Amino acid sequence: MSLTATRLDPWRWLGAPMLQCMAATILFSLPVRVFGWGLPEPIFCMAPAFAWAIIRPSMVAPFGVLIMGLFLDIFWGAPLGLWALSLLVAYGAVLGTRNMMVGQSRPMMWMWFAAACAVAQMVGFLITQLDARATPNLLAMLWQFLATILLYPFAHRLIDRFDDADVRFR
Repeated sequence: MSLTATRLDPWRWLGAPMLQCMAATILFSLPVRVFGWGLPEPIFCMAPAFAWAIIRPSMVAPFGVLIMGLFLDIFWGAPLGLWALSLLVAYGAVLGTRNMMVGQSRPMMWMWFAAACAVAQMVGFLITQLDARATPNLLAMLWQFLATILLYPFAHRLIDRFDDADVRFR
């Protein structure tokens, strides 16, 4: 085991990031204005969902993704299941391409993260379009997508922290 690796306790690699993402979502939803602009509303839950699929295949991680997605649905007032399904589809896509991603450079991993964000946004777009029978605001989606892909350093930190913790899956 690497000296920099942290033990792979479920509460450390699943529980803490999940609670941090929920807290960041609540914090960024506060009605704060900076130079007349509101705070962006990135999908903080994408960072751990991406990292969990890279770190280790697990039976518990999809339930964490589901809980975070349902939290986003309830908190943002979205149809129940919209963000849960979007995050789970992105998680599944990352899990399916995990073997291609492992060992890639940081800029390439950022591109993979952007692709996973695009998958989640597209699923959310399609579900919203089917539910509301109208096209969501594409500019707002673009801003949310851009704000979300800027969160990759947090996913990278989570991957670096726990990547070598369980060598059974390498």
